[in-house]
Amino acid sequence: MNPLHWAARNGPLVLVAGLVGGLLLPGLAEPMRPLLPPLVVLLLFVTVLRMEPSSILGSMGDWRLVSGTVLGFQFAIPLAVLAVGFLFGWNTEPALLALLIMTAAPSIAGSPNLCLMMGYPAEFAMRLLVAGTAILPVTVFPIFWLMPEIGDFHTVLHAVLKLFVTIFAATFAAVALRRTVLKSPSQGTLMNLEGLGTITLAVFVVGLMPSVSSTMLGQPGTALFWIAFACCANFGAQAVTYVLTRNKLSAAKRTAMALIAGNRNIAIFFVALPPEVTAPLMVFIGAYQIPMYLTPTVMRRLYGAG
Repeated sequence: MNPLHWAARNGPLVLVAGLVGGLLLPGLAEPMRPLLPPLVVLLLFVTVLRMEPSSILGSMGDWRLVSGTVLGFQFAIPLAVLAVGFLFGWNTEPALLALLIMTAAPSIAGSPNLCLMMGYPAEFAMRLLVAGTAILPVTVFPIFWLMPEIGDFHTVLHAVLKLFVTIFAATFAAVALRRTVLKSPSQGTLMNLEGLGTITLAVFVVGLMPSVSSTMLGQPGTALFWIAFACCANFGAQAVTYVLTRNKLSAAKRTAMALIAGNRNIAIFFVALPPEVTAPLMVFIGAYQIPMYLTPTVMRRLYGAG
């Protein structure tokens, strides 16, 4: 059997295997870290290559929905979290900072792949990914202005621009290839691309899990707290978003929206956070991968109901 086809058909299982490998083999993380940026590019490239180019942009109505969704996710919700923090005096608590960073972040690069694993088209998730990354410098500015202890806005701006250029370059290259060499791909070719994207996601997580493994050995209570917190934040955001949009959007769009509500690219902010902030939150970024990679397994029944 073609291993890429097998990975495409068994995406949730492949992601769980990557997650378990990352937890049990922390020694692989160090040699893998230089590979993480190229893996992000590869993931974006193969995801877009699987799409029909004419369907990526969508209609103007779609883009009105996309812009409203992005502003709600990355601007309104983080400001609400900030308001709660200031109201109750929690604005320096690690848990609130973790929630703030999560809600302010754009979609993960793998959200289109998660949609495919759920059996839905990836185009709407791709639009949310691109729009959310593009508008991040604008939506994150008031948050860093209100919470200057979080980190240096200019450093985050540089990271955001770099990520956006990466997304644009990978998208442009994939669309160009799809319009020339790969105009009419066979179903087998599309499955190869989906399988390659799934394997890339599984390999990627190995480089992000050592903080959880080391904390689990030395401070199991702390590790379990952050795992539980990450699962509640991620799965909770997905479930609430899906229920709120159940009678308003198509199954494909509400699934993409719900997936992105819970699965955010929080790592983009860690390049700017000072050491005194990142120390307690590094476990969170590792723990956050657990619900992210379990999403196709845990949330399949919810999304399949639509």
